[in-house]
Amino acid sequence: MEKVADWFLSVIENFYQTVLYDGRYLLILNGLKNTLIMALGAVVLGLIIGGIISIIRYTNKTKNKFKILNNICRIYVTIIRGTPALLQLMIMYYIIFKTSSISSVIVGILAFGINSGAYCSEILRSGFESIDDGQLEAGVSLGLSYTQTLTYIIIPQAVKNSLPSIGNEFITLIKETAIAGYIGIVDLTRASDIIASRTYDYFFPLITIAAIYLFITAVLSALLRSLERKLDISDTSR
Repeated sequence: MEKVADWFLSVIENFYQTVLYDGRYLLILNGLKNTLIMALGAVVLGLIIGGIISIIRYTNKTKNKFKILNNICRIYVTIIRGTPALLQLMIMYYIIFKTSSISSVIVGILAFGINSGAYCSEILRSGFESIDDGQLEAGVSLGLSYTQTLTYIIIPQAVKNSLPSIGNEFITLIKETAIAGYIGIVDLTRASDIIASRTYDYFFPLITIAAIYLFITAVLSALLRSLERKLDISDTSR
């Protein structure tokens, strides 16, 4: 029993020395802030880009319009989905914004947002595809214009059908921002690396960061499951 107590005290001491001592935990808090800012900013930007692309592609399919824009969107999605996010981040930082004084966090938001936009466009496009074509015809037959039908009938249903997948995209983005350290952003993963380089002990910094990521994703997953249950209830109550 005494050995267990000694071991426990030793673990606490090591944790204090590697994570808490000299305010090292502040690096973790700052990394958490940057991670959440990048993930939230990227998913908002990704939804805007994805929403525009999905509307263009849906309109091209149903009205045979925006052919050139549709082809551009397809090329964009192909390029973004076909190249690593890390490569896109490095191109954005070391080439596009090489001579700019813009914050690296903003660069991260732009890079991850553009990357997320390609995936969000496919998520939302699947939401549009899940809606029966008859609803578009019904809206027009009721005297609504094509734009009004999209706004009041098609888009709300497409977004509702896509919400669970969009939530998963946000969870993925939080973990994907772990590569942001390659351009000097102190995110959670980079914070653990900095602490470990000072203490020469990787165990507690890495385990602490892993626990934080796990906690964030677990909370978001629980919220996502709750949202899915509410959507299922609303569908069955009709």
